[in-house]
Amino acid sequence: MTTEKTPATVDDLLEADRREPDAALFAGGVGSEPQHAALRASVRQLTTLLGESLTRHEGPDLLALVEKVRRLARQPSDAELHALLADVDPATAVVLARAFTAYFQLVNTTEQLHRLRELDAGEEGPFAATLGRVGEALADGTLTRDDLLDVLGRIEYRPVFTAHPTEASRRTVLRLLRKVAEVVTAAEQPGRPAAHRAADERRLAELVDLLWQTDELRVVRPEPGDEARTAVYYLRSIAAEVVPELLGELDRTLATLDVALPATARPLRFGTWAGGDRDGNPNVTPAVTLEILALQHAAGLAELVEAVDEVLTEMTASTRVVTPSDALTESLERDAAALPVTWSTVRRLNAEEPYRVKLTFVKVRLQRTRDRLREGTPHEPGRDYLSVDELVADLCLVRDSMLASGDTLTGDGAVLRLIRTAVTFGAGLATMDVREHSAKAHAALAELYARTGELTTPYDELERPERIALLARELASSRPLTGAAASDLGEAATASLDLVRTIRTALDTYGDGVVETYIVSMTHDVDDLWAVVVLAREVGLVDLGSADRPARARIGFAPLFETVAELENAGPLLAALLEEPSYRRLVAARGDVQEIMLGYSDSSKDAGIAASQWQIHRAQRALRDVAAQHGVTLRLFHGRGGSVGRGGGPTAEAIMSQPYGSLTGAIKVTEQGEVISDKYALPGLGRRNLEGALAAVVEASLLHRRSQLPADLLATWNDTMDVIASAGQTTYRGLVRDDGLVPFFVAATPVDELGRMNIGSRPAKRPGGAGGLDDLRAIPWVFGWTQTRMILPGWFGVGSGLQAALDAGRGDALREMYGSWAFFRTFLSNVQMTLAKTDLDIAAEYVAALVPTEHHGLFEQVRAEHARTVANVLEVTGQSTLLEHAPVLRRTLALRDSYLTPLHALQVALLRRVRETPEGAEPDPQVQRALLLTINGIAAGLRNTG
Repeated sequence: MTTEKTPATVDDLLEADRREPDAALFAGGVGSEPQHAALRASVRQLTTLLGESLTRHEGPDLLALVEKVRRLARQPSDAELHALLADVDPATAVVLARAFTAYFQLVNTTEQLHRLRELDAGEEGPFAATLGRVGEALADGTLTRDDLLDVLGRIEYRPVFTAHPTEASRRTVLRLLRKVAEVVTAAEQPGRPAAHRAADERRLAELVDLLWQTDELRVVRPEPGDEARTAVYYLRSIAAEVVPELLGELDRTLATLDVALPATARPLRFGTWAGGDRDGNPNVTPAVTLEILALQHAAGLAELVEAVDEVLTEMTASTRVVTPSDALTESLERDAAALPVTWSTVRRLNAEEPYRVKLTFVKVRLQRTRDRLREGTPHEPGRDYLSVDELVADLCLVRDSMLASGDTLTGDGAVLRLIRTAVTFGAGLATMDVREHSAKAHAALAELYARTGELTTPYDELERPERIALLARELASSRPLTGAAASDLGEAATASLDLVRTIRTALDTYGDGVVETYIVSMTHDVDDLWAVVVLAREVGLVDLGSADRPARARIGFAPLFETVAELENAGPLLAALLEEPSYRRLVAARGDVQEIMLGYSDSSKDAGIAASQWQIHRAQRALRDVAAQHGVTLRLFHGRGGSVGRGGGPTAEAIMSQPYGSLTGAIKVTEQGEVISDKYALPGLGRRNLEGALAAVVEASLLHRRSQLPADLLATWNDTMDVIASAGQTTYRGLVRDDGLVPFFVAATPVDELGRMNIGSRPAKRPGGAGGLDDLRAIPWVFGWTQTRMILPGWFGVGSGLQAALDAGRGDALREMYGSWAFFRTFLSNVQMTLAKTDLDIAAEYVAALVPTEHHGLFEQVRAEHARTVANVLEVTGQSTLLEHAPVLRRTLALRDSYLTPLHALQVALLRRVRETPEGAEPDPQVQRALLLTINGIAAGLRNTG
């Protein structure tokens, strides 16, 4: 191995970066040279500290090697780089992988900070822009004030934090990076005293050094409780630092239209799947679900206690100056009687400060609520809270009293912010959804019906139409299937009934709404949903009533449409659901709201991105029309991932590209894996992301209720998309259904190694499968392709689809669609970004080194479709190069490659070593560790990978 002269200082190694104008990376959109200069300075500072840390812990020779690898990666020929990495010893490979990973972690953090500064420097935020357009609609008569108030009363944007395993970084690392961001932010504040610079530098050096000493890889696979704690970590940060000011800004912007946001409005709400997503995850048991709900409520109540404690210190208004309302005075008398110890403590010093006294009682009741839930003791009226509504009522008493006495600044300030925090997050921070596979409920019913002995054909042998008819009769009945004695239930029935009993226990313990929806995975027809409703009826969660008796339903039920075939049948299936009288009464009992979940991942894996995106769009139209015909409000739940191949992309753009009329106020969207840390790691970015999405919900609900396009034009565009989707699906399935595809994928990607990364509690493969494509979950499918830079789930088939449309003479229609149709423009923009991240030269190295020769022909198909897709995307968009209109992003992605190339080359070398291990022997643990670190580093460099 060639050696180089050891540099005298770390600065010598980084001098090249100082000379290069684009040494900083930025994915968000900083455009001016001063902003680039500030970003470069931040990156230079942190990478210098990283180099110094590496020198301290590993020695100057290894730092020199890191720089040599980086330099070789920039050269046109990478033969020398591959030769160097092929011979590197395992321990050195670990250090190299860690160095480049740490680089990306620090640069990502710096990018986030500067992205936020650029957004904050803008003159007009999303709320102002959206409500400006709403004001124009009011002025020209296309929107009435009654319509505005009606829709605003129903607005609800709900991000749902899932436990899906695409976040490769540990929470420990993320916390260190947030501290780095906080110090950088403080150090770069205008007017920061020069005397503080040395302390700032010292603290940054300390944090970067800690980052180098921290293991990026989890020692053990996380359990559902660990995933829940990660969600809680972000939710508490959002509750304390984001939501109060965000909703205050919405209120202030609405005031320009002479509209006020009610104090108890909930335009923003959060959901979680951690502890509730059972589909394919045997680690989520009923006991785990209850444990995680307890964890959420302990954290949520702690957050409320802290928030109340912070506000009550400011409640110094005295009765010698202000007069509290009679209602507040009476409530204080009740509180004093219910909590005499607290009253005896506060009356000596604070008796003349009614607002402080009231909030002290509120704080104590919150603490007693936390203790009651932890210890399982009975509710004591007046001494703790049975529901968040009681808490909000107390807070509103304080605010109403202030407003009545003219104290609008505090009443509409700190107290209103506190009310909005309580309304948004409740006691448990987020509403849990439960998700389970449809087959589980049918297996349970097969056992229950077998006990009754009433079926001549066993339940599990019934044809679907027979099963539908049977369950329709069962829904109309009020009899119990289990009966009084249920000791002889089978395993399947016991498991499913335990689940619905757990939901009932959660509702009884924490109040209605803590679990809101039971989502049925793999819903093929109405019987898949009705089977779950029958089981819920068995434990008293629902009473379907009768023609003369109203129904009662403590939870709702949502089908999940995951494949193209299911999406095509979504409209007829919803119609069949709502035409069944018993089920229709259940929906009425839920406020005439029917939730539908749309799955992006499996539909894309099944048919390719073009067919998936188009069928989801068409399904939304059909569902919208059926819901309107039946007088039902549709609440769509979009199961999007982080990558484009799983429905990813900018959330606000996705919301605005939905069909007209499909969004009527409420929408749910999954937030998965590394998307959560990218959006919410910094409070400022969390606010901006939530503001953009919420503004889009408002605009789509108010201004996109009717078609803005002529019917004949839309019909032409629909026909064109049919051509694209059909041809794209044919090409995609031609590849993935090739018998050699699975061996190619397993050989070319580190998907098997992904299972060793301990990044999620759910197995990467479905249990009991034969090892084919259908058994592999959508997340590792996308993650694996991304690691090799083929990233084909995000674009494969699109080129053939566009070619078919161009060959059919639809070129003008395509260009018109790109210019005027939000759906198509968003679709192509996301595909274009994925194409820009794709690097088939890097992918070819994986294929050449790892894939058996007999499967190389598949890669030629990939190359051909990639060239076709790039050419046709450029043809339709009118560009000469990809991302021509996004030069900063284009430059960013190009520069990232110079740092990703070494990690890819190292990963190929390590994969080859692992796979050359003799059968029955274990690979070198250091080689395995280095390999996993490259996976982590590439994920950090490419970001939205899963």
